[in-house]
Amino acid sequence: MKRRDLLAPALLTGLDLPAHATEPLRVVASFSILADWLRVIGGDAVRVEALVGPDADAHVFTPRPSDARKLAQADLVAVIGLGFEGWMARLIKASGSRASVVIASAGIEPLKGGHGHAHDVDPHFWHDPVRTRQALHTLRDALARVRPAEAEGFARRCATYEAELMALHAQVQSWLGPVPTAQRRVFTHHDAFAYFGRAYGVKFLAIKGMNTEAEATAGSVARLIQQLQRERVRAVFIENISDPRLVQRIAAEAGATVGGRLYSDALSATGGVADSYLKLLSHNARAIATALQGQPS
Repeated sequence: MKRRDLLAPALLTGLDLPAHATEPLRVVASFSILADWLRVIGGDAVRVEALVGPDADAHVFTPRPSDARKLAQADLVAVIGLGFEGWMARLIKASGSRASVVIASAGIEPLKGGHGHAHDVDPHFWHDPVRTRQALHTLRDALARVRPAEAEGFARRCATYEAELMALHAQVQSWLGPVPTAQRRVFTHHDAFAYFGRAYGVKFLAIKGMNTEAEATAGSVARLIQQLQRERVRAVFIENISDPRLVQRIAAEAGATVGGRLYSDALSATGGVADSYLKLLSHNARAIATALQGQPS
């Protein structure tokens, strides 16, 4: 599906001005998951910083002057696109950065129904490994354009990472396989898991839409409680980027139990259960399968 890029065209054609060949590329990523992909593909040839770090919410992020300085010094700036970083285009312009800009979602067909995101599309494609694989190729190619001498290494690491991701994709399918389709209902704080649901046949209900800035009304909360009771939803989760109290109250009123924490828009801190993208996907899938009475091995 063809779509219009969501950053201003002038930002997509930055000058390729790589650092000295013996120095790592200076790469700035919008948030922690994207930074993890770049570190894996780039290896020692890159030095990656994330503007929005672990356990932080990119939806409500407010850039600081130090963030503009990071962009001004970067060789490559990486964003998700699809309206996820509504603040990013302004920040790049304000920074005066001459770095190349890569949009990781380029060429990916998004799901519709953005509820607060630009062009009414869902930007959370990283919960689908197949779409993520395409984004990895986009990042690999962008790194190679800025540092051609390292292209072989970028391609090799990307291929290894892709194989690990597809193996995990198959594992997730096996974990959820024993769960009857009628039982595959999950309740979360905001609607970030539609791609996971599409990939693995799980229905997600949420208090809020795609954007965590949206406010839940008393009426919508009451309707959700009734729906949880009516559909006998078994899996209720809090998220690492959200205040858990509203989810806990809704679960209590619906007679459900909170099954744990899912990682939606950010990695966990270093040393946590989801401090890499592969660990995030594995943790979320195992938690969901267990809560739905699957038998992950």
